[in-house]
This record gives sequence, C-alpha cells and structure tokens, in this order.
Amino acid sequence: MLNLERLRTLHAVSTTGSVRGAAEALHVTTSAVSQQLSRLEREVGQRLLERQGRGIRLTDVGDLLAEHAGRLLRQVELVETDLADHRGAVAGALSVAAFATAARGLLPPMLQSLRHRHPDLSARLVELEPHESIAQLRHADIDIAVVQDWPEEPLTIPDGISSAPLLEDVLDVALPARHPLADRSEVTLDALRDEDWVAWPSDEICHGWLENTLRRNGIERRIRHTASEHSTQLALVAAGLGAALLPRLGRGPAPEGVRFVPLLPAPRRRVFALWRDSSTNRPACRAALRALQEAARQCDTAGS
Repeated sequence: MLNLERLRTLHAVSTTGSVRGAAEALHVTTSAVSQQLSRLEREVGQRLLERQGRGIRLTDVGDLLAEHAGRLLRQVELVETDLADHRGAVAGALSVAAFATAARGLLPPMLQSLRHRHPDLSARLVELEPHESIAQLRHADIDIAVVQDWPEEPLTIPDGISSAPLLEDVLDVALPARHPLADRSEVTLDALRDEDWVAWPSDEICHGWLENTLRRNGIERRIRHTASEHSTQLALVAAGLGAALLPRLGRGPAPEGVRFVPLLPAPRRRVFALWRDSSTNRPACRAALRALQEAARQCDTAGS
C-alpha cells in the first residue's frame, strides 16, 4: 500500500513546482523531501522525477500519481472533517493566513474570541499576501485565508475553494499636513494629478491596484517611493515626499505631520475569507469563520 505521507510530499512538489517549495510548504528539509520521493519511487517501481536544467520536473507517471494523490488527500480531509463534525468539538489546530492590514485589524479580536470560546482549539496566524495564502490553502498548509481584491480587479478563486465576504474597506489619501488640500473635507484624484506617490513594493497586489487606478483616471504614475509598512509610508508623507492611498482597516490615528482626506468617489477594496470546500463542515473552520465575521462587523472601515 502506498504511504500517505509520501503521496503528500509528491503532491507538494507538484503544486509548488520544486523540492525546495515542497520542503517550505511541509515545514521539512529538502533532504527529507528527497528521501520521501526516493522511497515512493521504490514503492511504485517507476521514476517519478527527472532533471530539467538546474531543476526537476515530474515524469508522466509522477504527474499521474500526483493527480491521484491530490484527490486522495482531499478525500482524507473530507473524512477527517466528517469525523470532527460528528464529534462536534471545536478542537485541534487551525491556521489562518491574512494580508498585513487584516492581520493587524481583524485577526487579533478573532483569535482572542476563539481562545475565549474554544480553549481546546489551537489557532495560529501567518501573514501572507493573497497569492501566497491561496497557494498554501490549495495544498492544505493553512486552513483559512483572509484576502483582498477590488470590484474592478477581482481575484481569481481556484476550484475547490469556498469564499465569504467580510467587509468593504475604504481607502483615503494621506497628505502632508501643510499640503494645500490637507484641510479639505474631501478631494478627487484629479486634484492630485501632479502629486508624487508613496506606495507599496511592486510585487504587492496593492501596488498594481494603485498603478491601474491612476492609469484609469488619466494620471501619470509618478510612484517615487515604496515601502511595505504603512508607518514608513506615512513617515515619507509627513516629510513632504508624496501622497499615499491607505486603507482604513488596521489603521491608527494620523501621525503628526499627516492628514487623512476622504477621496470622492471613495475607492473600496473587498475583504473576504477563503477555505477549502472539503473543510466546510469542520467545526473548527465554522467557528473561525463566525469569529472572523464578528470581528469584521465591529470594524468601521466604510465610513458614511
């Protein structure tokens, strides 16, 4: 009989595209992955991997077995979910991934609620960008992903993944306190067409959204400075080095030297939760989703 853990390893190589990626997803060493694959090849009696340049790729037999492994692992999860549902106990381990502002604004009250209501459940948070969390969700490295998109740029959700909306999050413009528009009750993007911009790094989803938003409004994309941390972006704004568009979720008061001004029309991003279809009936998953929705209702991000 084929070993389930070795099949899981092969599936991880298939979904991540490399031995290193599989090792990171499974939280083991690359040598442990290689050993599991070698043993699986001996069990099967056929080659599952072959060299391709400096990397590896699955053989036809490897692809076939990885496809079967994926179906088998989903079925195993369904069995585990049904057993947990039958017991009705919210217990065990649960991992939630969230992008930075959701990790700051939504996850602390959600995790606090879970700890208070379900002391037998061990929940952990990992901060990931949406594309990273979706990849880890697909190969069961995490249980729930909190992700974001925009109505004009919807996120592609893979088959086998369910979703639920959490909230709509408004973005305001952050301006230097001495900026001529800083005391306005609202401002349009057109009024900011001559501004330099402070934004997220180019590999983050919000950077692409800002570029596309400026392009759609006929505004030159003069992104002069990039930083992942909102505190760093706001420090650059306070120094008079540009304007920034920042969400309300997980945001504190404006620091000295910065004013937040609402935009008209207000840009809104959508925040929602993702989980595997096979874990829908898992009590821990249901409890976590309820806690997330409660935390979202307590957030006043949309304004009036």
